[in-house]
Amino acid sequence: MRKLASLVLAAGLLSNSAAWADPVPLDKMDYVGNWQGKDMQLSLSKEGKVEYKRGRPNDQVNLSIDLKGFKGNSFEAGVAFVRTTFVVSKPPQREGGKWKMTVDGVELTRVD
Repeated sequence: MRKLASLVLAAGLLSNSAAWADPVPLDKMDYVGNWQGKDMQLSLSKEGKVEYKRGRPNDQVNLSIDLKGFKGNSFEAGVAFVRTTFVVSKPPQREGGKWKMTVDGVELTRVD
């Protein structure tokens, strides 16, 4: 993920990334919102903007990237030709009155 952050930063300086974002499809609107979990924050706008923060000891990631599309429950994001896949092992669903999903092995709760 650290390599991706460097490449995304470099690519972002060379392009206007807002023009490259794919909007969230209607059947995936449950993904839209602000999500938080242990050492991770993820935000996905309906226009396709992905904000991602992950803080682990000695490894901090803070990205603002564009949605490139969904593959099953998972989704790809990046800038230009540099992409990463957010692996969604448990898609958004209501649990006890709260929205939850699991991304890259981290359980997230929607906070908006």
